[in-house]
Amino acid sequence: MNGTGQPDGRPGAGFHGLMAALLASSAGIGLVFPLTSIYISDQLGLGGTGAGTYFVAMAAAGCAAAVLGGPRADRGSAAAVGAVGTSSLVLSYALLGVAGGSLPVTAAGLLAGVGYGLQYAAITGVVTALVPAAGQRRAFVLRHVMTNAGMGLGATGGGLLLAAGRPAGTLPWLYEAAAAASVPLAVLFLLVHRRRPAVSEVPPAPDSGAADREPDPPGYRALLRSRPIALLMLAQALFATAGFTQIEATVPLLLHHGMGIGLAGVSAVTAGNALVLLLLQHPVARRLEALAEEAALIAAPLLWCAAFGAGALATATDGTARTALLAAFAALFAIGEIAYSSAFFPLLVRFSGPASLGRGSALSSLAWSTGTAVGPPLGIAVVTATGTGTGWLALAAGAAAVLAVTLLLRRAAR
Repeated sequence: MNGTGQPDGRPGAGFHGLMAALLASSAGIGLVFPLTSIYISDQLGLGGTGAGTYFVAMAAAGCAAAVLGGPRADRGSAAAVGAVGTSSLVLSYALLGVAGGSLPVTAAGLLAGVGYGLQYAAITGVVTALVPAAGQRRAFVLRHVMTNAGMGLGATGGGLLLAAGRPAGTLPWLYEAAAAASVPLAVLFLLVHRRRPAVSEVPPAPDSGAADREPDPPGYRALLRSRPIALLMLAQALFATAGFTQIEATVPLLLHHGMGIGLAGVSAVTAGNALVLLLLQHPVARRLEALAEEAALIAAPLLWCAAFGAGALATATDGTARTALLAAFAALFAIGEIAYSSAFFPLLVRFSGPASLGRGSALSSLAWSTGTAVGPPLGIAVVTATGTGTGWLALAAGAAAVLAVTLLLRRAAR
């Protein structure tokens, strides 16, 4: 579980073990992720207020945990922070599976928020510790693919289990399965922490003064005063607002309500996106390594503009042409995701610096949370007000806004 990896820059066994555990954890979360609001409001009888309370508690706790966990990760304990966060997720899903009232549901939301916040603050530092610099861009792509593929597999498995049994009796067990699926990830984080290279602490010479000590790492305010970091955080918020949340929340409405595509067809577009991620993550990431990270990040919103444009063209066609355009949408969006993951996290590592990577990751988590909170209601409101074809073009305009910020970022990073 050391961080040296292979001599040619390939990740070592520790990283691959962590990714396998991340896949299992993401699959477990995927079992229940689309169902939690229904489970709390309907099966537990707490209504929309109870479901809303859960998600508000999770969001608030996630922001606080990321801010508090970032400095701890910067002090050389990123893997320990990840272990605590994943353990909190285990407790959260286990509690939700046996919850019977508003208090345990709120507690489960708080635990989930702590878990996600600490994980996000830790995972980038853990990956950089396990993977040589030459292999980190592909490693971050693989991390993105494992998370998304796991969620997709879990959602598919959860749907099949619910279809085969009685939902009222099956749902609580799915939450217990989600809790169990995250246990290996907590263990892997703990193993990485225990096997991290020992840092020799040499006491300072008696005559050494404060000038000889290492300066304290920059705090949050100092990081945000850096123009590249500030633009990278803005880009992160917009990537979530205009991209990732739209394919999850708004695009299915455009396909189903606006274009009359059945639920099976909507699922097929989502599955096509996941399939392209799995099949092309390695060759596309290898080609992206020929580009500077700033240029690769620009490629992501460019591809998304093209993807949403393909969706807009699909509204004016039918039959084979429509199918081909929607397949192009799924593929272009997936390649854009690969470009994002290949570039964003290496830029975060570079701009934050090793001493402040935990804090940089925490800021990234806050930016992501902001985007995921704003994106779905904004996208749905725009599409509802404008109609199908214009809605696709509005999503393309959102991707163009992301593009503008990434262009500013490239100029600031020179």
